[in-house]
Amino acid sequence: MNVFEAVKQSVSTRQAADMYGVKVRRGGMACCIVHEDRTPSMKVDNRFHCFGCGADGDVIDFVMQLYGIGSMEAAQKLASDFGISYDNKSRASPRPVQRKVSQEQQLRQKTNYCFCVLCDYLHLLEHWKEVYAPKIDDERWHPCFVEALQKLSYIEYLTDILLHGEAEEKAALIIEHGKEVVQLEQRITGIRAGNSTGIEADNSGDGTAKER
Repeated sequence: MNVFEAVKQSVSTRQAADMYGVKVRRGGMACCIVHEDRTPSMKVDNRFHCFGCGADGDVIDFVMQLYGIGSMEAAQKLASDFGISYDNKSRASPRPVQRKVSQEQQLRQKTNYCFCVLCDYLHLLEHWKEVYAPKIDDERWHPCFVEALQKLSYIEYLTDILLHGEAEEKAALIIEHGKEVVQLEQRITGIRAGNSTGIEADNSGDGTAKER
């Protein structure tokens, strides 16, 4: 069995996505690795397919697109990273070489991750703004509504940088907000799991909110 056959029989595209830091969400959807996604449009399972740009292929094609390498390099990388044995008659002792991820590729992966998390948060804020809007004039503002008013415009600004900004702008944003994005993802995961907003009302009477 050659390296291509061994890899395709042993590794799914979903497993490769998890290994290489591509965020796959509920339903197997992820931000496309080929084009800039505003919302996750790439289905990842045994193969991958983007409903936005039409990119499609198997696990080797996925790694080729992700790292900008050839098919042999992609297959060898997968074999090395997943510890897959294979026969290669053209070599006495096949030793797949793991290619280092370039800074540009690392930036793209981190940008996609931050963009997906911030898009999830943006959709959550939009939902909160609509659902928790005061129904009467003297009604006390719900903390989620307050958070939506405070942060919607800024999160839209950050996602716009990640989508249309220069590489230097994206890198600066990731450095400045990277830890916050990780914490935000954890919070969103908790909200989805427990139907909790992750915030509580401030009893000071000023209508503001604070995170728990």
